[in-house]
Amino acid sequence: MSNNFQQNLEKYANLAVQVGVNVQKGQTLVINTSIDAAEFVRLVVKKAYEVGAKHVYVNWNDDVVNRTKYDLAPDEAFQEFPQWKAREVEELAEGGAAFMSIVSSSPDLLKGVDPDRISNFQKVAGQAMSKYRQFIQSDKVSWCVLAAPSKDWAAKVFPDASEEEQVDLLWDAIFKAVRADQADPVQAWKDHDANLHEKVEYLNDKNYQKLHYTAPGTDLTIELPKGHLWVGAGSVNEQGVEFMANMPTEEVFTVPLKTGVNGKVSSTKPLSYGGNVIDNFTITFENGRIVDVKAEEGEEILKRLVETDEGSHYLGEIALVPHKSPISQSNVLFYNTLFDENASNHLAIGNAYAFCIEGGKKMSQEELDKNGLNNSITHVDFMIGSDKMNIDGIKEDGTSEPVFRDGGWAF
Repeated sequence: MSNNFQQNLEKYANLAVQVGVNVQKGQTLVINTSIDAAEFVRLVVKKAYEVGAKHVYVNWNDDVVNRTKYDLAPDEAFQEFPQWKAREVEELAEGGAAFMSIVSSSPDLLKGVDPDRISNFQKVAGQAMSKYRQFIQSDKVSWCVLAAPSKDWAAKVFPDASEEEQVDLLWDAIFKAVRADQADPVQAWKDHDANLHEKVEYLNDKNYQKLHYTAPGTDLTIELPKGHLWVGAGSVNEQGVEFMANMPTEEVFTVPLKTGVNGKVSSTKPLSYGGNVIDNFTITFENGRIVDVKAEEGEEILKRLVETDEGSHYLGEIALVPHKSPISQSNVLFYNTLFDENASNHLAIGNAYAFCIEGGKKMSQEELDKNGLNNSITHVDFMIGSDKMNIDGIKEDGTSEPVFRDGGWAF
């Protein structure tokens, strides 16, 4: 590997620790990752201790081991989840730990596996981890999701390159997407954060009652709850410490009114979910509820996602990303939602973020329900944006004004 690669890797590890989870002196950091990312993870661990972390715990997993279980374990293995794992993360979260996920799985990891096994495990894991997920989705603790390449993932993204080149090309694409290739990535992120916050302030000032989306195969109206808040880029945890939940991030997002979604929406990028790819799909909504799904690829997996629980029949997030975002302009299809959602307007099936409504961080689940926020054990983003998408903001008096035109900001 070149010196340049090593420099970018160091910068990326710094970003993960200082901007991503923003590790504080004496804090515990928990890293969930794959053995494919070992070299990068070791560097992140070193950087975390250098800025004053007290403990860094690494939970390793392995794609081959995971796939072997899906192929060979008995059916009942996918209907239980170790409670001690859930208790461990709850205890760490209660103690103020920061959580980092470094993802690198192949998008096709579970291709051909019985969809029942996948959906059963998604359900039991979602239920067991629901208390921990509340910590994450209310921003009580610092958390960050980022990525490192694996051979199988790189082969999916760059099928025409030689095996040696594939991983290097994916590293370069990741470095670029997270600004690690810039001279001062930390400053670049500060500037980016400020830029996204301008959009957030504009949308919060407007306080639209509804958004109307139109594009080929899409005609969708989404009502917004009273007191909804647009947010983007940096977040702040309960202790007042800033962190960046996703690296990369190009989105500003809020919550829909659970029962206020009507019409039809078509996907514009493949969705990698449950170790499978779902592609060319349409979803139809009535009064918020998903009433029909069709997909050219992975329809069975998509139907089971919608059937996860009652809340997975509704939306929990709407996010705006200009088609000219750096990731979209790179023309790389990552087959990974962390990146692909930042190249495109997207929606999320499932749980709503409590911090997207005034006072939401302090609300009980019952209060969130009353305010029209969806509750589910799942949260899955899917991409709907293109250079042909227009979005209008509709005010309470019924007048409308452009928010997006031809896939870009209209203001």
